[in-house]
Amino acid sequence: MSALLEVRDLVVRVRRSGGPELVHGVSFDIAAGERLALVGESGSGKSTVAKALVQLDPTLEVTGSVRFDDDELVGASARALRRVRGAQVAMIFQDPMTALNPVQRIADQVAEPLVIRGVPRREARARAVEMLDRLGVPRAAERARAYPSEFSGGMRQRVVMAAALIGGPRLLVADEPTTALDVRVQEQVLDLIEEQSRELDLAVLFITHDLGSVAGLADRVAVMQGGHVVEERAVDDLYADPRHPYTRGLLASVPRIDADPERRLLTVADHLALEASRG
Repeated sequence: MSALLEVRDLVVRVRRSGGPELVHGVSFDIAAGERLALVGESGSGKSTVAKALVQLDPTLEVTGSVRFDDDELVGASARALRRVRGAQVAMIFQDPMTALNPVQRIADQVAEPLVIRGVPRREARARAVEMLDRLGVPRAAERARAYPSEFSGGMRQRVVMAAALIGGPRLLVADEPTTALDVRVQEQVLDLIEEQSRELDLAVLFITHDLGSVAGLADRVAVMQGGHVVEERAVDDLYADPRHPYTRGLLASVPRIDADPERRLLTVADHLALEASRG
């Protein structure tokens, strides 16, 4: 498959004199309809990579190459980036409450990407209701007039997803979208992302610290440690035969339902120390 997104030697630094380098030469591809999971502990650089793709954070300096549908985004003008953001590359984040305006009705927030592009407000609201209904919000026409505080966490995440998908993007960047949700709702959101990816031929970059959540969603997994991608494999191959010590540590740190509840769960650092001691 030809790549929709090609990332080559991506380097991200804090934009100030002597600012630290946060991401060191990261490379990966994503094809249309493909789902790539970017996994690693907090602070490994996953979210920094996500922001760098369309240069959302002005405090970061981005070098290397990010090609989306053969257009180079690194060094692109602000106008060119605005054409890509939302319309071609959409993002959803881990806390749906902070992503939503608490004093604006749901329909208006979902419709906003269309209104910005010149779609008449009434038509945009109607399409927002259709998208909410498609994503499983019950009584969508009625609930669209509500405010975010009237929705559960899972429903708010559906609203955020509706706002991301309403513009018809080709790549969805989902940055820890299930972190603030309970286990049952996490599963629903992951199923929803997979369903939309299949139906729309939507490429997905799914960012998470939890390797246990990606087995049924991702086609491939890229593992990040300290700003580097240390391993990238097909998801089944990585689970069956993790090659990098850090990947083995991540997998071994996933809680198991059959584990002894009296035994302390080892951290990734514990597993790395054990591997080092074995030589």
